[in-house]
Formats: sequence, C-alpha cells, structure tokens
Amino acid sequence: MAEKEITVPEVVTVRDLADLLGETPITVIKSLMSSGVLASINQQVDFDTAAIIAAEFGYEAKEPYAELEEEAETELSAWQILLAGESAEDLQDRPPVVTVLGHVDHGKTSLLDAIRHTNVVDAESGGITQHIGAYQIKHEGRRITFLDTPGHEAFTAMRARGANTTDIAVLVVAADDGVKPQTIEAINHARAAHVPIIVALNKIDRDNARPEVVKQELSNLGLTPDEWGGTTMVIPVSAKMHTGLEDLLQAIILVADEVNVQANPDRQAVGTVLEGRLDKRRGPLATVLIQNGTLDTGDVVVVGKTWGKVRALEDENNNRHRTAPPATPTVVIGLHDVAEAGDLLEVVKDERTARAIAEKRQDAAKLRDLSRPTRPLSLDDFSSAIREGEVKELNIVLKTDVQGSIEPIVSSLERLNREDLKVNLIHAAAGTISESDMNLALASGAIVLGFRVAADSAAKRIADMEEMDIKTYEIIYHLVDEVEKALKGMLDPVYAPSVIGEAEVRQLFVVSSLGTIAGCYVTRGIVRRNAKVRVVRSEKVLHDGEIDSLKRFTEDVREVRQNFECGIKVEGYNNLQVGDRLQFYVMQRVEQPA
Repeated sequence: MAEKEITVPEVVTVRDLADLLGETPITVIKSLMSSGVLASINQQVDFDTAAIIAAEFGYEAKEPYAELEEEAETELSAWQILLAGESAEDLQDRPPVVTVLGHVDHGKTSLLDAIRHTNVVDAESGGITQHIGAYQIKHEGRRITFLDTPGHEAFTAMRARGANTTDIAVLVVAADDGVKPQTIEAINHARAAHVPIIVALNKIDRDNARPEVVKQELSNLGLTPDEWGGTTMVIPVSAKMHTGLEDLLQAIILVADEVNVQANPDRQAVGTVLEGRLDKRRGPLATVLIQNGTLDTGDVVVVGKTWGKVRALEDENNNRHRTAPPATPTVVIGLHDVAEAGDLLEVVKDERTARAIAEKRQDAAKLRDLSRPTRPLSLDDFSSAIREGEVKELNIVLKTDVQGSIEPIVSSLERLNREDLKVNLIHAAAGTISESDMNLALASGAIVLGFRVAADSAAKRIADMEEMDIKTYEIIYHLVDEVEKALKGMLDPVYAPSVIGEAEVRQLFVVSSLGTIAGCYVTRGIVRRNAKVRVVRSEKVLHDGEIDSLKRFTEDVREVRQNFECGIKVEGYNNLQVGDRLQFYVMQRVEQPA
C-alpha cells in the first residue's frame, strides 16, 4: 500500500508528474516505458496512468476536488443550496439582489437610472461608468444590489442555466398604461422563479395616470395591493420626477428582511457570472455576482469551462477593490477565456487544480455536444420522464391567436386536474410563440403549446438548439386530448388480466420425471407459452400460475391457436382432471380516466 498521497490532475504532463513525485523526468519516462507507454517530457498522460506510476514510487494518487463536479438533484434555490452546509452562527445579513422587470415602455431603465443617480455621490457623478450588468446603491446605511438586465428574457435565460441570482423582483407598471402582455409575462417569469414581487407604479406624475384602475388589474392577476388586504406592496413612483424612490427602496429592505437574505463572508467565494466579454486591453472580463464567501485578489478560480488567477477586482466606476463580499457585483480580471452568463465561479487551492477542472469540463462539454440526448420537453416523452422522477405536475406555456381563446383552453385543461395529477399553466397569453416563451419553458421544464399561432424564427432557433418540441393545434379538442393522454401517462401504471384463450383438458399423461401432462383442445382464442394460466373446475379457480411447457406433438412451440390440440404442463400443479378448463391470460395496462 502506498505510504503517501499526492493530488494528480485528470491530465498531467510527464514534467509535472515528475515534480509531484520529486523525481527527475528521465526516471518517470523510464517507468512509463517499463509499463509500455512511450512518452516525451511534455507529453500528457491521463490520471489512471499517472496513478500507476505514482504507486511505483510509493505514492497514492488522488483526483483534485472531485466534489466540485458532483451535481445533486434538488428543488432548493441557488441561495439555499449555497447556504445548506453553513452554520447559523457563521451567517450574516447581506445586501438583497433585485431584478427590475416589466413592459418595454413602462420605464424600467428610467427607474434604474433614477435610483442610481440619486445614490451617486458628487465625486463620482462626473466619472465615466462602465456597464457591468449590475451595481450597488446605499439606502439608510444598507446596501442593495440591482441587476441591470434587459428584461425578463435575460432573467429567465440565466435561470434556464440554473443561475437563480435574484432575491426580489421589482415589477414596473406605468400608471397611465396599466397591465400589458409583457407585464403578465414578467409576473409569470418571477412566479416561476419563486421570487417575491414588489410593484413600482411608475409615471404617477402624469395627468392621465389611473393608479386605482391599474391596482385592480394587478389584483385580477393575483397581485392584490397590501392596502386592499393583499400581500403585494404597490409603491407609486415617478422616475422622471425622482419621487417615491425612497419608499421603493424601503419596501425592498422590508421584503429582504422578511425573506432573510444572508451569507457567510468568512469562506472561499462562490458566485455567478452575469456578463462575459473580451476587452482588447485587459483581456477576458467577467462580471460576477458573489453569492457566498468573499473573493480576494490573488484567488485562483474556476469559472465554468475556464479558469484564472484574480489579478484585479473592479466596480462599475472602474474603482479597484482587494475583496468582493457576498451580494457584490464585481468585474473579475485574470481569466484565460471569456466566461458565459450563468457560469459558476468557485475558488480552488492552486492553478494546477483549476486547470485540471477546467480541462475536464471542456472535455465533458465536447462529449455532450457530440452525443446530446433529447431533452424531455415534448408531450411524447414527457410522461415517462415525469413518471421516472415521481413528479405529478405538467408545466405548460400556452400561446393563442386571440385573448378570447385562452379562457376555454385553460378551463378545459384545469378540468383534467385530480388529486395526484396537476396541469400547471405557468404562462398563457395571446401572440406568436417567442424567444421569451421558449426560455421560460426551458427554465421551468415546461412544454410549449400553441393554438392557431406559429413560432417566430428566434423561438425555432432555440427549439432546434435545445431539441425542444413546439406543439401547435387548430382545434381546442385536439390540444386538450393530447394533454389528457400525457397526464394518463403520468399516472402510476395499473395492470389487469386480459384473457387471450381457453382450452379443455381431454386426456392426462403422467410422466414420472415430469409430472402430469394435459392433452388439451384449444376451444377459444390462443395459447401462448409466456401467458399465465388458471385451472377452472365447476366455475371455481383451483390454481393460478405459469405454463411450464407447451408442445404440439413432440415439438416445443410458442403458441397454439383455436381448434388445435396441444400438450400443456402447468408449473407446480399435478392435480388436473379430464374436463378441467384452462384459461390463459396476460397482464395489460388499464387506461385510466384523467
């Protein structure tokens, strides 16, 4: 048994392996040759080969950071997963992370700008800011992080990759325009992510503002204002006049305290990439939201399929910082390649480990690209996929030609619900099937159904790339019927006996080595070798078992049809009599009503 342990990457050069073993490269090359491997000093060998060589020199090879590659199935949010192993005494309050969603013309960007400029000190107001996709403001001594995303499409695209970075969603609704289709989409996207919603009732300064009407529209969508006895805070604001902003920030703090946003700053950092880009002067840059722990300058990190050593950390004002605590957005400089939005950042102990993990992920990504399995996102295979996971919910994104088509379809689908099965309409709206719909379905594990509508080119591109099905229908009955069939497939299967044939015992042959053989005449249907058999006498079932053998004359056969004779040996039963009726059956799945 090896006396000492060394950590060896998944792939290692002969030179690096020699360094790990404390031997000269020539010595290691000789050892490889004796094992039948011809290698130069710069050639790479895999972990298994390196482990054999290490054992010859008295070392036991261990793979680096195997736990980083383990992925567990869970329904916890990203924040809850990160904090699952933390002790309560190590957790501290952190800034809440807020995403602003809403209809395109209702003032999302104006509101973000107003909040930002209200909180920019004079020394910074003349400076040049860089767009990093996020920034922090301070309100009454408390920091709040805002994710400056283009909208719910980007929000859900991140969530589709498992990056649940948001604590609170601020829904911007114009007081003079009310609820629009994109407003409903934003609500559904936030609900699908299980994120609490605060409504910012914008443009309250306009003469044609009708806040009470908008509140009623929101209430009809399940966002009943707290002043009406509901649970949703609706804050009147004007991004143009910079009014109501303090009330909105206070509401965010109250909700953050309610959901108890915390992190452990005294551990190695874990974060999510918000944006990745290539800068001609500084190289690959990644805007990272630190979700737990503290990132320090000089840390070695793995970010998705790339890695690097943190050379510098910058904020949106180009100011450099030595550290980035939890819920802080920071630009990381020092990666070898451009990271992708949604990639996870993790700190590892050294560059050799980081390189090995990144290379392993790159190889795994190549294999996935070569042999990508079909995703369980179609009605045809959704039933079996859900049944295997013991899930009893079918998520649906529904798009129709007109608003009036939604209600009859939704009501028909809701009638299919039962105690152990559920149709969950996460989004239903009129209009073409869009990229946003596909991203929402992808993030929520839903199927996309269209009634008298088509998919636009962006949606088709995502469907092709992710191998998703888009099902469209011209008749409501056909849509509901297919969903009903899918739900039936989600039920635990129920089987019942189905009689396929009968035979009458006309003669008995007793063979000492075999037992009783019944000479039979098939009176109805068919007798199959793999069927089950009941022995019936005077309408009573005396035995229920298997067929041991089935013969025609001296030949073993698989089946015998009606009006033919055969010899049958019933397994484990020798008390047959002439005149007994043998009933043959198979177990068939029973169709269940949805």
